[in-house]
Amino acid sequence: MLHLRHAFAVAAATLVLVRATLGAQGHGDHAARTHDGLRLSADVTALAVRAAHAPEGRTLAEGYLAQPVVMGHAPLLGGRLRLTGTLNLEGLTLRRGQLTPGIYGEGFVDRRHPHTFVHEAMLSAGARPRGGPLRLSAAAGKGFVPFGTDDPMLRPFAFFPVNHHLAQLLERYVAIGGARVPGLMVEGARFGGDEPQGPWAWPRASRFGEGWSARATAFPLELARGAAGAGALELSASRAEVPSPEDPTGAGLDQRKSSLAARWASGGDAAPVTESRRGGYALLEWARTDERRGARRAFRYQSVLAEAALWRPVGAGPLGGTLSVAARAERTGRPEEERMLDPFRTVRPHFEQNVLGITEWRILTVAAALRPPAGRLRVAPFVEAARARPRALVRPSVFEPSLFYRAPVQWTVAAGVRFGVGRPHARMGRYGVASDHR
Repeated sequence: MLHLRHAFAVAAATLVLVRATLGAQGHGDHAARTHDGLRLSADVTALAVRAAHAPEGRTLAEGYLAQPVVMGHAPLLGGRLRLTGTLNLEGLTLRRGQLTPGIYGEGFVDRRHPHTFVHEAMLSAGARPRGGPLRLSAAAGKGFVPFGTDDPMLRPFAFFPVNHHLAQLLERYVAIGGARVPGLMVEGARFGGDEPQGPWAWPRASRFGEGWSARATAFPLELARGAAGAGALELSASRAEVPSPEDPTGAGLDQRKSSLAARWASGGDAAPVTESRRGGYALLEWARTDERRGARRAFRYQSVLAEAALWRPVGAGPLGGTLSVAARAERTGRPEEERMLDPFRTVRPHFEQNVLGITEWRILTVAAALRPPAGRLRVAPFVEAARARPRALVRPSVFEPSLFYRAPVQWTVAAGVRFGVGRPHARMGRYGVASDHR
């Protein structure tokens, strides 16, 4: 059961930060938008989800407050340091998880797990030696590891992709170094291997430094145009070694992770879920995770994902707004871990003998949202639908998807409203030279 002190701490922190957000908005747009000053935002998504052929063939209809977050950037020591933070309240509002086709991770399956209360708290500093084109940065704290692609929170879908734990590494103690010149950026990191054990858990400090990652990103249009910040096209390659993420004691399988991605956005670093101008966004990614015991590879999980969104102004005056449409196609293999009496939970810690098979999920997701004209409060109603076809990737398999779900195809639909005040992060998990603070 959630301890009362957690609830009081969450409530107090949220009230203080939301009040500060509204105060910044009330004193003018500059306070909320400048890259040099304090910037705060608060967001939440109210949604209803209906899933047909959920585990054991059930049809479920549920409602949630998902992604209740407070985000902020704050300059410290006269701007020499920058604090990037996100508080996530899903430990209060999403304790049983959100119905999401194919999703898994942190002991949840077919439900997205709640994220930790301190989702990120990172300090970063940068330098430009002799005023030249080279920019250097260092960042440390709890947050995202420089690996793979952007966290799905600020991508244009309510349903997270199945590959969330293949394509991102999040909520770890991490130290990052970065360097950037026009057209190229490299990042390297050391971090702790263990995944969160729950929304109120902290990583084990004793495991910091066990894992490493490296990511190289090319910006072809920056080179073509000869101006930093001009590139809307990114090409990236990542590698990471993650010791025993599923077992906090370090006794579990190690992971070797790889990622290749291409991203394009007509508005540069604009977040597709908050964009109000005419534009577009596209992402193509490949990710692979090998689980290993020493030199022996035990399992391999691979993913290919493509998604795109377009947004356009529609109407005029108070009846106008910005209409966005988005689509995503994904093919991802996930481990079928031994489930508990609750069919949405898996045995933790995770060992080789708990894996009953590998299921490949082929999912097509479409979404549409309408955002009214810009104002103090952001309100964006949306609808979303996903068609999923799971199949056993390795045979013979103890786990047969068509028998467990009682059908070869699943349909999941959602409708809701995104509420927000202030401008959130442009992109999640970007620090130093990789951040939106140029």
